[in-house]
Amino acid sequence: MRIIADLHIHSRFSRACSSELTIINLEKWARIKGLGLLGTGDFSHPEWVVELKEKLREDGTGILRTESGFAFVLQNEISLIYTQGGKGRRIHLVILAPSFAVVDKITDYLKSKGRVDYDGRPIFNISCIEFAKAMKNISEEIEIIPAHAWTPWFGIFGSKTGFDSIEEAFGDQSRYIHAFETGLSSDPEMNWRLTKLDKYRIVSFSDSHSFWPWRIGREATVFDFKELTYQSLINALRTGEGLVETFEVDPGYGKYHYDGHRLCKISFSPEESKAHKGICPVCKRPLTIGVLNRVDELADRTESEVRRGAKPAYAKPFKKIIPLHDLLALALESGVATKKVWAKYYEILNLGENEFDILLNISEEKLLQAAGKEIADLIMKNRRGELTIKPGYDGEYGVPVIDGREIIMDSSDDGEPGKSADKKEVCEVKKTQTGLEDYF
Repeated sequence: MRIIADLHIHSRFSRACSSELTIINLEKWARIKGLGLLGTGDFSHPEWVVELKEKLREDGTGILRTESGFAFVLQNEISLIYTQGGKGRRIHLVILAPSFAVVDKITDYLKSKGRVDYDGRPIFNISCIEFAKAMKNISEEIEIIPAHAWTPWFGIFGSKTGFDSIEEAFGDQSRYIHAFETGLSSDPEMNWRLTKLDKYRIVSFSDSHSFWPWRIGREATVFDFKELTYQSLINALRTGEGLVETFEVDPGYGKYHYDGHRLCKISFSPEESKAHKGICPVCKRPLTIGVLNRVDELADRTESEVRRGAKPAYAKPFKKIIPLHDLLALALESGVATKKVWAKYYEILNLGENEFDILLNISEEKLLQAAGKEIADLIMKNRRGELTIKPGYDGEYGVPVIDGREIIMDSSDDGEPGKSADKKEVCEVKKTQTGLEDYF
């Protein structure tokens, strides 16, 4: 049973997320995308968990099902903000749980450390070590996965608040960490440059803040099980058995691949940053050091060594693809959420079973007949990993480029098509409500 899974998403109760995130919409768009298993997101939030218990049924396998049979697994992202080794740390972790009974115990523990009602991704002043100990005391079946591992501000290896290794972050609890998430700005090949990561499984998920197909499943992990159960899923994460491959966006597409300053419109490769001694030439402040630079700093294999085969013995293959909406926006010179792009999306979707089928399997001949040469060429280049990407930096997404043209991204790309959402304002409102001004 081959299943494409996205196990890192959010509900409408997380900040800066679509207000229309519901189980119904998640299932609908997961099927359109080609996903067969989703994380629930945000199971510790008191309103969302009520909805989960109403909409999803347990059947003893640890996998939850909707009325129509679509599969979910209980999942939450947790933000830990604390001090260790004389440095402020901000680490995001994805946790998976086997049942609502275990979720209730996790939530009770989190409530003993702070609030869970203000955000689907709650924040706690506890260390990775303490958190891991607490989770394992609740249940050995809880899985902890460091999220978007290289993101400067919230990744376990992030340049701003991270660590140099999983062992440094988790101490003696690192024996309970089996996998980590690449994040948009890195891919497995980059991670293979660190021999210290050879023993960990590499997974990719979207961290989606909406259900739209240019967000959900933009990164995913493919599994192959005899039967989909929580135990088979956890076994794949812990041993690699049943973990087939990952789908990654080109790491340049991520928000933090290059170094830079967004407000100063400065984007530097690691070499350019070194030439400027890590200082922004505009504002004269330290640059936000991105993922590629941070990988270079910690790596003990060169890029050429990895490409010649120096990588973990059980390393899994991966495909680099970006969402179909992004390709159509580029070809049609329009925003990803415009009517023009939506019309073409549905037209092309009729060629196959779902979006992944279009992106990975439908023949070039069929694409040419239905979509025209430019769109067909973009899909094929995307399939072969041949698109040119202008790298993202300091919170700005990277963009595919063709003939000097870049994708026009709507301000509503995480919300509803045709509507503009001021995410900064949303965050400011929530900060005021929760008293967490110092964390953001």
